[in-house]
Amino acid sequence: MSGLYFEELEIDQVFDHPLRRTVSEYDNILFSALTHNPQPLHLDHEFAKETEFGQRIVNSLFTLGLMVGVSVGDTTLGTTIANLGMTDVRFPKPVFHGDTLRATTRVIEKRESKSRADAGLVTFEHRCFNQRGEEVASCKRAAFMRKRPAPPAGS
Repeated sequence: MSGLYFEELEIDQVFDHPLRRTVSEYDNILFSALTHNPQPLHLDHEFAKETEFGQRIVNSLFTLGLMVGVSVGDTTLGTTIANLGMTDVRFPKPVFHGDTLRATTRVIEKRESKSRADAGLVTFEHRCFNQRGEEVASCKRAAFMRKRPAPPAGS
Protein backbone atom coordinates (compact mmCIF):
# COMPACT_ATOMS: atom_id res chain seq x y z
CA MET A 1 0.00 0.00 0.00
CA SER A 2 1.22 3.50 -0.73
CA GLY A 3 -0.69 5.26 2.03
CA LEU A 4 1.09 6.73 5.01
CA TYR A 5 0.61 5.63 8.58
CA PHE A 6 -0.29 8.03 11.38
CA GLU A 7 3.35 8.30 12.48
CA GLU A 8 4.48 9.24 8.95
CA LEU A 9 2.18 12.26 8.71
CA GLU A 10 3.50 15.55 10.11
CA ILE A 11 1.69 18.82 10.75
CA ASP A 12 2.23 21.25 7.84
CA GLN A 13 3.36 18.42 5.55
CA VAL A 14 2.19 19.32 2.03
CA PHE A 15 1.42 16.98 -0.86
CA ASP A 16 1.25 18.39 -4.38
CA HIS A 17 -0.54 15.48 -6.00
CA PRO A 18 0.83 14.65 -9.47
CA LEU A 19 -2.42 13.04 -10.64
CA ARG A 20 -4.52 15.48 -12.69
CA ARG A 21 -7.91 14.97 -14.32
CA THR A 22 -9.70 16.69 -17.18
CA VAL A 23 -13.41 16.72 -16.36
CA SER A 24 -15.68 15.71 -19.21
CA GLU A 25 -19.32 16.31 -20.00
CA TYR A 26 -19.83 12.57 -19.54
CA ASP A 27 -18.37 12.71 -15.99
CA ASN A 28 -20.80 15.46 -15.05
CA ILE A 29 -23.88 13.84 -16.58
CA LEU A 30 -23.10 10.39 -15.23
CA PHE A 31 -22.36 11.64 -11.71
CA SER A 32 -25.52 13.77 -11.67
CA ALA A 33 -27.60 10.82 -12.90
CA LEU A 34 -26.05 8.33 -10.46
CA THR A 35 -26.77 10.67 -7.54
CA HIS A 36 -30.33 11.49 -8.75
CA ASN A 37 -29.47 15.19 -9.05
CA PRO A 38 -31.69 16.73 -11.77
CA GLN A 39 -30.27 20.27 -11.37
CA PRO A 40 -30.56 21.91 -14.82
CA LEU A 41 -27.30 23.82 -14.19
CA HIS A 42 -25.58 20.44 -14.67
CA LEU A 43 -27.77 18.85 -17.32
CA ASP A 44 -29.67 21.38 -19.44
CA HIS A 45 -27.58 23.30 -21.98
CA GLU A 46 -30.40 25.72 -22.88
CA PHE A 47 -31.20 26.49 -19.24
CA ALA A 48 -27.53 26.92 -18.26
CA LYS A 49 -26.66 29.28 -21.11
CA GLU A 50 -29.17 31.78 -19.66
CA THR A 51 -27.43 31.79 -16.24
CA GLU A 52 -24.53 33.96 -15.13
CA PHE A 53 -22.20 31.07 -16.04
CA GLY A 54 -23.40 30.94 -19.66
CA GLN A 55 -22.91 27.16 -19.74
CA ARG A 56 -23.40 24.04 -17.66
CA ILE A 57 -21.29 23.72 -14.55
CA VAL A 58 -19.88 20.52 -13.11
CA ASN A 59 -21.68 19.07 -10.10
CA SER A 60 -19.81 20.40 -7.06
CA LEU A 61 -20.01 17.06 -5.26
CA PHE A 62 -18.15 15.47 -8.18
CA THR A 63 -15.46 18.13 -7.74
CA LEU A 64 -15.31 17.43 -3.99
CA GLY A 65 -15.01 13.69 -4.57
CA LEU A 66 -12.34 14.12 -7.23
CA MET A 67 -10.32 16.48 -5.04
CA VAL A 68 -10.26 14.01 -2.16
CA GLY A 69 -9.90 11.02 -4.46
CA VAL A 70 -6.70 12.20 -6.14
CA SER A 71 -5.13 12.59 -2.67
CA VAL A 72 -5.66 8.97 -1.64
CA GLY A 73 -2.69 7.38 -3.42
CA ASP A 74 -0.20 9.75 -1.80
CA THR A 75 -1.71 9.90 1.67
CA THR A 76 -4.24 7.33 2.85
CA LEU A 77 -4.38 4.32 0.49
CA GLY A 78 -4.82 1.29 2.76
CA THR A 79 -4.05 3.25 5.93
CA THR A 80 -7.38 4.98 6.56
CA ILE A 81 -9.77 3.26 8.93
CA ALA A 82 -12.57 5.74 8.23
CA ASN A 83 -13.36 9.29 7.21
CA LEU A 84 -14.91 11.03 10.21
CA GLY A 85 -16.21 14.15 8.52
CA MET A 86 -15.61 17.14 6.31
CA THR A 87 -15.92 20.80 7.24
CA ASP A 88 -15.31 24.15 5.62
CA VAL A 89 -16.28 22.84 2.18
CA ARG A 90 -15.99 25.68 -0.34
CA PHE A 91 -16.42 26.09 -4.11
CA PRO A 92 -15.07 29.59 -4.89
CA LYS A 93 -15.14 29.14 -8.69
CA PRO A 94 -17.22 26.87 -10.94
CA VAL A 95 -15.77 23.92 -12.82
CA PHE A 96 -16.70 23.58 -16.50
CA HIS A 97 -16.52 20.67 -18.94
CA GLY A 98 -12.93 20.47 -20.20
CA ASP A 99 -11.29 21.94 -17.08
CA THR A 100 -8.21 20.06 -15.87
CA LEU A 101 -8.04 19.81 -12.10
CA ARG A 102 -5.15 19.21 -9.72
CA ALA A 103 -5.10 19.04 -5.93
CA THR A 104 -2.90 19.68 -2.92
CA THR A 105 -3.20 18.36 0.62
CA ARG A 106 -1.77 19.75 3.84
CA VAL A 107 -1.80 18.01 7.23
CA ILE A 108 -3.21 20.59 9.63
CA GLU A 109 -3.83 18.58 12.83
CA LYS A 110 -3.10 15.19 14.31
CA ARG A 111 -3.57 13.50 17.64
CA GLU A 112 -3.48 10.06 19.17
CA SER A 113 -6.79 8.21 19.42
CA LYS A 114 -8.22 8.16 22.94
CA SER A 115 -10.10 4.91 22.29
CA ARG A 116 -7.64 2.88 20.16
CA ALA A 117 -3.91 2.47 20.69
CA ASP A 118 -3.49 1.38 17.04
CA ALA A 119 -4.88 4.59 15.51
CA GLY A 120 -4.81 8.36 15.44
CA LEU A 121 -6.86 11.22 14.05
CA VAL A 122 -5.50 13.40 11.25
CA THR A 123 -7.10 16.48 9.73
CA PHE A 124 -6.23 17.18 6.11
CA GLU A 125 -6.84 20.41 4.21
CA HIS A 126 -7.52 19.67 0.55
CA ARG A 127 -7.43 22.33 -2.18
CA CYS A 128 -8.29 21.93 -5.86
CA PHE A 129 -7.23 24.15 -8.76
CA ASN A 130 -8.12 24.39 -12.43
CA GLN A 131 -5.65 24.72 -15.31
CA ARG A 132 -5.51 28.51 -14.78
CA GLY A 133 -4.43 28.09 -11.15
CA GLU A 134 -7.81 29.25 -9.84
CA GLU A 135 -8.98 27.55 -6.67
CA VAL A 136 -12.24 25.73 -7.42
CA ALA A 137 -12.74 23.74 -4.19
CA SER A 138 -11.39 23.21 -0.69
CA CYS A 139 -12.30 21.32 2.47
CA LYS A 140 -10.97 20.03 5.75
CA ARG A 141 -11.27 16.27 6.21
CA ALA A 142 -10.88 14.37 9.48
CA ALA A 143 -9.60 10.83 9.02
CA PHE A 144 -9.14 7.97 11.46
CA MET A 145 -5.70 6.61 10.50
CA ARG A 146 -3.91 3.36 11.23
CA LYS A 147 -0.64 3.39 13.11
CA ARG A 148 2.24 1.33 11.75
CA PRO A 149 1.74 -2.31 12.75
CA ALA A 150 4.05 -3.65 15.40
CA PRO A 151 6.69 -6.05 14.08
CA PRO A 152 5.86 -9.73 14.64
CA ALA A 153 7.17 -11.22 17.90
CA GLY A 154 10.71 -12.53 17.55
CA SER A 155 11.62 -10.26 14.63
